[in-house]
Amino acid sequence: MTPRSQSEADSVAAAGFSEVYQPVKSYLDDLDIFLQSQVEQLEPEVQQHVRYVFGHSGKRLRPMLVAYSGWQGPAENCAKDLVMLGSVIELVHLATLVHDDILDEAETRHRQETAAKKYGPAAAVLIGDVLFSHALKLASDFDTNEVCRSVAQATARVCAGEIAQTYQRGEVNYSREFYFRVIQLKTAELFEVSCRLGAKIAGYSEAFSEAAGLFGRHVGIAYQIFDDLVDLYADESVIGKTLGTDLAKGKFTLPLLLLLEKLPAEERNRLLARFKAGDQTVSADFTKRLHDFPIFAEVVATFDAELAKATDAVAPFSELPPVASMQQIAELVRAQLGRIQ
Repeated sequence: MTPRSQSEADSVAAAGFSEVYQPVKSYLDDLDIFLQSQVEQLEPEVQQHVRYVFGHSGKRLRPMLVAYSGWQGPAENCAKDLVMLGSVIELVHLATLVHDDILDEAETRHRQETAAKKYGPAAAVLIGDVLFSHALKLASDFDTNEVCRSVAQATARVCAGEIAQTYQRGEVNYSREFYFRVIQLKTAELFEVSCRLGAKIAGYSEAFSEAAGLFGRHVGIAYQIFDDLVDLYADESVIGKTLGTDLAKGKFTLPLLLLLEKLPAEERNRLLARFKAGDQTVSADFTKRLHDFPIFAEVVATFDAELAKATDAVAPFSELPPVASMQQIAELVRAQLGRIQ
């Protein structure tokens, strides 16, 4: 792979992003205004902390999924409900990021200090709790309890995925099945609920809502696979967050699982023995060996297969307004590979 400069990588990502961002720009602007208004609803002691987290929240991909799954045109009449739903999902997502950064001891995200680095891990735990709690409060304001129930379940499943992964660290007995189970819980769950509820709140049929949920699930799996590639193959200055934390924390992601399958048994056992013994130098040896096999290409093929499943899920509903734009979202996720290739 040829290293890219930060500007080149950002241009690759932005090329696809602008196409899907512009149609929902007003929606995302309204979402940001709504989120900022919610800061005033919190206790004064936590307001500056929450504002800081809101200021480094990335592209708002999950709220975009809400908007596009419920898309009825530029003047959709349920925009207010979709804005509130997107805000609920974004609050849950931000809470998980705050907590993940504590567990990973990450110092940067979006080229800024993480909440854990800036305020300390103890305060960051509570900041995340505030975000979770306020998300559920907003979810309870919908006329239907479907939103509150689904978001609460999704939050529990995200936390279950993190617990499963955390207590698996160091055991080195991952299977591919376990890997995909964890990312279904940790990442794909929020993508799925964003799409399913976005379609449902907009009044689309149960059949399309379920198909939209499947779309979100597979996009979420693909997105996590991309993130796993980033951690092992990307340039930290380009991506803008702390990298190399997965293996250091005992997370054997798909690239590493493939490496274990390909290494000669004697070398694999030797590396794993060093890893279990706490040898801090073994991570570099794992990373070096990654480049001796076509692992990147194999992982990208799996990534592409998940995006294909996503687009296939909504293909039967191609006449509905959301579908074309949902397909563009899948292409946006695919375009992110340009930041590490």
